[in-house]
Amino acid sequence: MEIAVAVVSLIFLALVVLGAIATVKAARAVRGGVQRTTTEVRRTIDTTALRARSAQFGPVGELARARLELRSSIDSTRRELTAARSGDTSLAEAATLLDRLHEHALGLDREMGALMDREPDRARIAARLPELRSRAQEIRESADSLRFAAQDRARRHQGEELGTLRDQIAIESGALRHWDPPQQPLAEPAPHPLPPSDPPQSPPRPGLRKTSESGDG
Repeated sequence: MEIAVAVVSLIFLALVVLGAIATVKAARAVRGGVQRTTTEVRRTIDTTALRARSAQFGPVGELARARLELRSSIDSTRRELTAARSGDTSLAEAATLLDRLHEHALGLDREMGALMDREPDRARIAARLPELRSRAQEIRESADSLRFAAQDRARRHQGEELGTLRDQIAIESGALRHWDPPQQPLAEPAPHPLPPSDPPQSPPRPGLRKTSESGDG
């Protein structure tokens, strides 16, 4: 009886522990989903505000356009690598490099945002603008290089797969037509037999000729 009670207690304790673990995981998943949703909403609002400010003339408008171009380049490369990695695991290193590049892009974006929002001196913004735009261009060029390379790799991979598939289909098509008799070359007509020729006559032997002559005499 005591053993049965102990077993039931252990089972109940295990169920409680498993339930607690599941609850914690669910809470973390919900919290992570809420955080991602909040981040996406904030980013959407920020991007909308940037588009509005990019229509302005002057250094503030140029900074807004530089930030939009930088974000667009990073996001486009991220989408390209994510789509390509599903069938090509060798792009993992490229994704890691993009993560590091993204950190630099975020730092530069925050720097330009602070200059736009908290710097009232437009002359100072204009003085900083060439250096900031140059850094943004370097990051964009690196991101574009990764994106273009991933696109070229995917296009080449698809071409190779298509070539292999066509060869396999050609072999299978030939196998499906196995009932067709092989094409034999037309046989040449047999030559007509030549008429038999008379056997060659051998010349008379000298001994026989002498014998016949002596008999006549």
